[in-house]
Amino acid sequence: MPPKIILVAGVSGSGKTTVGTLLAQRLNWDYAEADTFHSPANIAKMSEGHPLTDEDRLPWLKSIAAWIDDHLKTNRPGVVTCSALKRSYRELLTHGRPEVQIVLLTGDRETLESRLKSRTGHFFNPKLLDTQLETLEPPAPTENILTLPITATPEETATQIINQTTTKPHS
Repeated sequence: MPPKIILVAGVSGSGKTTVGTLLAQRLNWDYAEADTFHSPANIAKMSEGHPLTDEDRLPWLKSIAAWIDDHLKTNRPGVVTCSALKRSYRELLTHGRPEVQIVLLTGDRETLESRLKSRTGHFFNPKLLDTQLETLEPPAPTENILTLPITATPEETATQIINQTTTKPHS
């Protein structure tokens, strides 16, 4: 069965929002930006350059999972972004939800840093990139995650995701 929810994951600067928005537009699916699920306290903490703890992230992850559950329950396909840095976070978002496909966008530190430095109007402090890269746990083979490099254009990446997730059976 093709996914009903595509979760675009990766560290800050990987293009989650750009690619996720394109996917949702092309598929005519609902879209949710993970940043909108953060509490004001989390946003303030990251703005000041302090990394979030697992305890900080748990309510945020549960909110994203609730969005996913609502969409699955009402049979509305969607695209949502989330850094999903750790296996435990990805497990929380996918456990009991076989209709969710995670796509992990990956890139080298220099490219990510360059993107973050050129970004305007976002609360994420670029100083936190290293902590995100340190926290990122590569997917285990059993996680069924599509991993794509950020070397292609966002349009090409969206096309690749559509081709690899919506036309093949999803286990």
